[in-house]
Amino acid sequence: MFYRHTIDLLKKRGVTLTDIATIVFDLQHPYNDQLDLQTCLESVEHVMQKREVQHALITGVALDELAERHRLPTPLQEMMEVDEPLYGIDEILALSITNVYGTIGLTSFGYLDKTKEGVIQKLNNHGGRIHVFLDDLIAGVAAAASARIAHENPDMGRYLADAKGSGKGPVE
Repeated sequence: MFYRHTIDLLKKRGVTLTDIATIVFDLQHPYNDQLDLQTCLESVEHVMQKREVQHALITGVALDELAERHRLPTPLQEMMEVDEPLYGIDEILALSITNVYGTIGLTSFGYLDKTKEGVIQKLNNHGGRIHVFLDDLIAGVAAAASARIAHENPDMGRYLADAKGSGKGPVE
């Protein structure tokens, strides 16, 4: 019930699961050259099945929509309208999603929050709408789905060999 509702909310706000899967692919493909978009989409779907993810998305979208209709109390309304940089609650809600698959999701979320990849950039540019929560929540879902793939495909031997050869990566 919540799954379908959440997917419909995202679609209404201009986000598809494929949009999120594309971000996941971009995050994970450098570490897994066998990865395809379908695997990323399946990972996003898996993350979206989690009730705490659905709850976070439903809550964030509701707050964004209330702000668009000028239905929030002052000063929250004004903070949402300008996407106040020090507000931070939008990131906290998104972090509840990233933590579903461990700390690797946290680093991916930080990267996405900074770079605004794919549909996250579109949401962040607002286009007359308020997406204070949704842009971060999408980054959280993408980071969690990416972490899920990383956990399912640990190939540290190849990563360490690549890192030694390129001068990048962990130092032994």
